[in-house]
Amino acid sequence: MISMLMKRLLLILIGLLSLGLAIIGIFLPLIPTTPLLLLAATCFIRSSERLYEWLITNNYLGPYIKNYREGKGIPLSAKVIGVTLLWASMLFTIFFVVPLIAVKLLLAGIASYFTWFILKQKTLVKAHY
Repeated sequence: MISMLMKRLLLILIGLLSLGLAIIGIFLPLIPTTPLLLLAATCFIRSSERLYEWLITNNYLGPYIKNYREGKGIPLSAKVIGVTLLWASMLFTIFFVVPLIAVKLLLAGIASYFTWFILKQKTLVKAHY
């Protein structure tokens, strides 16, 4: 049986790994940033209140987690940038990098899925004061 300390350390490690991948995902559109941030937040809330508070109060990452969890949605600019970068990188890879037809089709399918996932999310509407 895993001791409480081992469980806590494992959750912190998984949370930090997820956070690192999410940050990389900001720049590489194939890595799903929001789900990884949510996984990190879930791990941190169960293992380290300090890391959880830091993550959700972070000026850049925190609002995305809060808005997603509250069902407010994803900003339109994030959707447009995400889908554009996703397809730009996929099309480049499909046409210039990958020689195998099966892999090209797989990449197109992955891009289609993530496009659908991004676009089906509610669009965040900012309040005008």
